[in-house]
Amino acid sequence: MMRPTTGDKMNLRRQSIYLLPNLFTLAALFAGFYAVVQAMNQKFEYSAVAIFIAMVLDGLDGRVARMTHTQSAFGAEFDSLSDMVSFGVAPALVAYEWALRDFDRLGWMVAFIYCAGAALRLARFNTNLGSTDKRWFQGLPSPSAAAVVAGLVWTSLEVGWSGMWVKWLALGLTLFAGLTMVSNVPFYSFKEFNVRKTVPFVVLLLLLLAIVVVVYKPPLVLFGFFLAYSISGYMTYCYRKLKFQKKS
Repeated sequence: MMRPTTGDKMNLRRQSIYLLPNLFTLAALFAGFYAVVQAMNQKFEYSAVAIFIAMVLDGLDGRVARMTHTQSAFGAEFDSLSDMVSFGVAPALVAYEWALRDFDRLGWMVAFIYCAGAALRLARFNTNLGSTDKRWFQGLPSPSAAAVVAGLVWTSLEVGWSGMWVKWLALGLTLFAGLTMVSNVPFYSFKEFNVRKTVPFVVLLLLLLAIVVVVYKPPLVLFGFFLAYSISGYMTYCYRKLKFQKKS
């Protein structure tokens, strides 16, 4: 039996993939797919929770890859495809099945605008990778946009919001999230946040309070946080414009 040559070993290494980070990505993809299935079964609360679970898993796969030194081009491409399903297709279909269906053509057009916005946002992010300021995102990140849509669904079901005004709100927020993803509005990335850095003791108490609040009313708190984050970019944009005008 012939022993594998060095070239054969290199080809085998190129064809193989790292299991651990891609396992998280696969789980996030499953969560997005599960959200679509549950929306088709009219179980919208499960859909919304699944999208938030996909967000957590999406945040873990990259960190696990960096911690274990298992980054790869395959993992980056797989992550983008997973994000498109979990934060592009899934929120659009959940919003359509939950509220936008009642608007007929306008409803599915808004759902498509959101879906297309997520695709364009991911494509632009991948092409601009390494050439932009890491402190800021250009446009609303797709997971945050998905959290705004899913958060509205989850909060409405938890609190008991109903009526045509909620459907109009869903239409407006879905359109807002879709267009904001492809805007040039800057959003803080939190990538400079260093967990190893020392902080005052009061920060730990504030984090404890935040955890308690989230546990007490998860849908309302998460929806409020990501809605505020989606508005913060426009506030930053206006501040920069005013600051530039004063200098000129």
